[in-house]
Amino acid sequence: MGQGFWDQRYAEPDLVYGSEPNDFLREMAPRIPPGPVLGLGEGQGRNAVHLATLGHAVTAVDQSPVGLARAQELALSRGVTLATVAADLADFDLGPTHWSGIISIFCHLPSALRRRLYPRYAAALAPGGILILEAYTPRQLEYGTGGPKELDLLSTLAETVELLPGLELEVGREVVRDIHEGAYHHGPGAVMQVVARRPAGFRS
Repeated sequence: MGQGFWDQRYAEPDLVYGSEPNDFLREMAPRIPPGPVLGLGEGQGRNAVHLATLGHAVTAVDQSPVGLARAQELALSRGVTLATVAADLADFDLGPTHWSGIISIFCHLPSALRRRLYPRYAAALAPGGILILEAYTPRQLEYGTGGPKELDLLSTLAETVELLPGLELEVGREVVRDIHEGAYHHGPGAVMQVVARRPAGFRS
């Protein structure tokens, strides 16, 4: 699913995944230490805007400029500011040891790209920084309540944890939970949930 697909989806009149943050992110966000936060595949910005309301300086990255324009509108309506970058994650430079938090919420990537990018996420966290990730697992194909239909875009907890070297796992689980996020995530969903922290004393 390329930029054209997402531009078309994000041009729909309503915010397609709603205006409220993902439930797992809302629960785990207080664990993020003060500092800059990077939101990956942020779409229309509901999660990035929530983190901005908590006082973080947030950079939202997405391949769709249409989605990011809606993110800026949502930020304005909530009285916060948001930095947005229109970029393909395959080409985006995260930088080393910079981010207090990196957020990946339903940002589904091909397996070859996951193997290349997830270790970079780990390396881009500042000491003490955390990664918060929720994504559909292959079991989601049984439910059909949202997410990709291609198996290669779906991942397991075991694969994900293996691709995050040097991080300490604080939360790692596969669950089926009720998800109500706009028109496209609606009903029971099979997800994995990860919170992983870069040790404060870690040096790459």
